[in-house]
Amino acid sequence: MAALSESGRGIPPLYSEIAMKVNNAKDKPRKLKVLKDHDSIALRQVLKAAFDPKIEWALPKGEVPYTVNDAPMGTDHTILSQEAKRLYLFIKGGENLKQTKREMLFVQMLEGLSAEEAEFLVAVVNKKINNKYKGFTANLVKEAFNWDDNFMKNNICSRFVLILKPLYFNKR
Repeated sequence: MAALSESGRGIPPLYSEIAMKVNNAKDKPRKLKVLKDHDSIALRQVLKAAFDPKIEWALPKGEVPYTVNDAPMGTDHTILSQEAKRLYLFIKGGENLKQTKREMLFVQMLEGLSAEEAEFLVAVVNKKINNKYKGFTANLVKEAFNWDDNFMKNNICSRFVLILKPLYFNKR
Protein backbone atom coordinates (compact mmCIF):
# COMPACT_ATOMS: atom_id res chain seq x y z
CA MET A 1 0.00 0.00 0.00
CA ALA A 2 2.89 2.34 0.72
CA ALA A 3 4.09 1.85 -2.83
CA LEU A 4 0.64 2.77 -4.13
CA SER A 5 0.40 5.93 -2.04
CA GLU A 6 3.93 6.99 -3.00
CA SER A 7 3.24 6.39 -6.71
CA GLY A 8 0.91 9.39 -6.78
CA ARG A 9 -2.39 7.52 -6.74
CA GLY A 10 -3.70 9.59 -3.83
CA ILE A 11 -4.23 6.68 -1.45
CA PRO A 12 -3.58 7.74 2.14
CA PRO A 13 -1.00 5.71 4.09
CA LEU A 14 -2.35 2.94 6.25
CA TYR A 15 -2.44 3.69 9.97
CA SER A 16 -0.37 0.57 10.52
CA GLU A 17 2.27 2.11 8.23
CA ILE A 18 2.17 5.36 10.21
CA ALA A 19 2.55 3.36 13.43
CA MET A 20 5.56 1.51 11.98
CA LYS A 21 7.11 4.85 10.98
CA VAL A 22 6.66 6.06 14.57
CA ASN A 23 8.13 2.78 15.81
CA ASN A 24 11.14 3.07 13.49
CA ALA A 25 11.83 6.76 14.13
CA LYS A 26 15.05 7.10 16.09
CA ASP A 27 14.05 9.91 18.44
CA LYS A 28 11.08 11.86 19.74
CA PRO A 29 11.32 14.80 17.29
CA ARG A 30 11.17 12.35 14.37
CA LYS A 31 8.25 10.48 15.93
CA LEU A 32 6.41 13.79 16.38
CA LYS A 33 7.13 14.71 12.76
CA VAL A 34 5.62 11.44 11.53
CA LEU A 35 2.38 12.12 13.42
CA LYS A 36 2.23 15.77 12.37
CA ASP A 37 2.91 14.90 8.72
CA HIS A 38 0.00 12.45 8.70
CA ASP A 39 -2.39 14.50 10.84
CA SER A 40 -6.06 14.04 9.95
CA ILE A 41 -9.39 14.03 11.74
CA ALA A 42 -9.69 10.27 11.33
CA LEU A 43 -6.18 9.63 12.71
CA ARG A 44 -6.95 11.84 15.69
CA GLN A 45 -10.20 9.93 16.31
CA VAL A 46 -8.43 6.59 16.27
CA LEU A 47 -5.57 7.73 18.48
CA LYS A 48 -7.88 9.45 20.95
CA ALA A 49 -9.83 6.20 21.25
CA ALA A 50 -6.56 4.32 21.70
CA PHE A 51 -5.15 6.46 24.50
CA ASP A 52 -7.94 8.41 26.23
CA PRO A 53 -8.76 6.47 29.42
CA LYS A 54 -12.28 7.94 29.45
CA ILE A 55 -13.11 6.16 26.18
CA GLU A 56 -14.13 2.59 26.88
CA TRP A 57 -14.57 0.03 24.17
CA ALA A 58 -17.75 -2.07 24.28
CA LEU A 59 -15.82 -5.08 22.98
CA PRO A 60 -14.13 -7.97 24.78
CA LYS A 61 -10.41 -7.44 25.48
CA GLY A 62 -7.80 -9.64 23.90
CA GLU A 63 -7.45 -11.44 20.59
CA VAL A 64 -10.35 -11.30 18.14
CA PRO A 65 -11.36 -14.39 16.18
CA TYR A 66 -11.51 -13.17 12.58
CA THR A 67 -10.34 -14.34 9.18
CA VAL A 68 -7.40 -12.31 7.92
CA ASN A 69 -8.02 -10.62 4.57
CA ASP A 70 -5.24 -12.09 2.45
CA ALA A 71 -6.12 -10.28 -0.78
CA PRO A 72 -3.09 -8.59 -2.36
CA MET A 73 -2.29 -5.15 -0.98
CA GLY A 74 -4.16 -2.37 -2.74
CA THR A 75 -6.96 -4.56 -4.05
CA ASP A 76 -9.86 -5.79 -1.96
CA HIS A 77 -9.40 -3.87 1.30
CA THR A 78 -11.09 -1.11 3.21
CA ILE A 79 -8.82 1.32 5.02
CA LEU A 80 -9.01 2.41 8.61
CA SER A 81 -8.90 6.10 7.71
CA GLN A 82 -12.30 5.59 6.03
CA GLU A 83 -13.65 3.16 8.62
CA ALA A 84 -12.79 5.47 11.56
CA LYS A 85 -16.18 7.18 11.27
CA ARG A 86 -17.82 3.87 12.25
CA LEU A 87 -15.78 3.27 15.41
CA TYR A 88 -18.49 4.89 17.55
CA LEU A 89 -20.42 1.63 17.09
CA PHE A 90 -17.87 -0.12 19.29
CA ILE A 91 -17.50 2.44 22.07
CA LYS A 92 -19.55 2.45 25.28
CA GLY A 93 -22.19 5.14 25.00
CA GLY A 94 -22.08 4.98 21.19
CA GLU A 95 -24.77 3.16 19.25
CA ASN A 96 -27.27 1.04 21.19
CA LEU A 97 -26.65 -2.38 19.64
CA LYS A 98 -26.98 -5.91 20.90
CA GLN A 99 -23.53 -7.15 21.90
CA THR A 100 -23.57 -9.99 19.37
CA LYS A 101 -24.38 -7.53 16.56
CA ARG A 102 -21.61 -5.15 17.74
CA GLU A 103 -19.04 -7.95 17.80
CA MET A 104 -20.16 -9.25 14.39
CA LEU A 105 -19.79 -5.75 12.88
CA PHE A 106 -16.33 -5.43 14.41
CA VAL A 107 -15.22 -8.78 13.00
CA GLN A 108 -16.56 -7.73 9.59
CA MET A 109 -14.60 -4.47 9.83
CA LEU A 110 -11.40 -6.34 10.69
CA GLU A 111 -11.93 -8.81 7.85
CA GLY A 112 -12.28 -5.93 5.38
CA LEU A 113 -9.00 -4.31 6.46
CA SER A 114 -5.55 -5.50 5.44
CA ALA A 115 -3.88 -7.82 7.95
CA GLU A 116 -1.62 -5.01 9.21
CA GLU A 117 -4.45 -2.51 9.66
CA ALA A 118 -6.62 -5.10 11.41
CA GLU A 119 -3.74 -5.89 13.78
CA PHE A 120 -3.29 -2.17 14.45
CA LEU A 121 -7.02 -1.74 15.18
CA VAL A 122 -6.99 -4.67 17.62
CA ALA A 123 -4.07 -2.97 19.41
CA VAL A 124 -6.11 0.26 19.51
CA VAL A 125 -9.16 -1.47 21.00
CA ASN A 126 -7.00 -3.25 23.58
CA LYS A 127 -5.22 0.07 24.29
CA LYS A 128 -1.89 -1.69 23.68
CA ILE A 129 -0.38 0.39 20.87
CA ASN A 130 2.75 1.12 22.90
CA ASN A 131 3.27 -2.62 23.43
CA LYS A 132 3.34 -3.23 19.68
CA TYR A 133 4.89 0.01 18.43
CA LYS A 134 7.87 1.26 20.44
CA GLY A 135 7.61 4.88 21.56
CA PHE A 136 3.99 5.30 20.44
CA THR A 137 2.68 6.73 23.70
CA ALA A 138 -0.17 8.89 24.95
CA ASN A 139 2.29 11.67 25.77
CA LEU A 140 3.70 11.58 22.24
CA VAL A 141 0.21 11.83 20.73
CA LYS A 142 -0.79 14.65 23.10
CA GLU A 143 2.32 16.61 22.19
CA ALA A 144 1.96 15.99 18.44
CA PHE A 145 -1.64 17.24 18.36
CA ASN A 146 -1.30 19.88 21.09
CA TRP A 147 -3.76 18.05 23.34
CA ASP A 148 -4.11 18.50 27.08
CA ASP A 149 -4.50 15.64 29.58
CA ASN A 150 -8.18 15.34 28.58
CA PHE A 151 -7.12 14.68 24.97
CA MET A 152 -8.62 17.98 23.90
CA LYS A 153 -7.04 20.83 21.97
CA ASN A 154 -4.80 22.72 24.37
CA ASN A 155 -6.02 26.24 23.72
CA ILE A 156 -5.04 28.96 26.17
CA CYS A 157 -7.52 31.45 24.68
CA SER A 158 -10.48 29.16 25.37
CA ARG A 159 -9.31 28.76 28.97
CA PHE A 160 -9.29 32.53 29.42
CA VAL A 161 -12.82 32.72 28.03
CA LEU A 162 -13.93 30.07 30.50
CA ILE A 163 -12.30 31.96 33.36
CA LEU A 164 -13.32 35.47 32.34
CA LYS A 165 -16.83 34.77 31.07
CA PRO A 166 -18.38 34.25 34.54
CA LEU A 167 -16.55 37.32 35.84
CA TYR A 168 -17.85 39.43 32.96
CA PHE A 169 -21.45 38.26 33.20
CA ASN A 170 -21.60 38.46 37.01
CA LYS A 171 -20.67 42.18 36.94
CA ARG A 172 -23.74 43.13 34.91
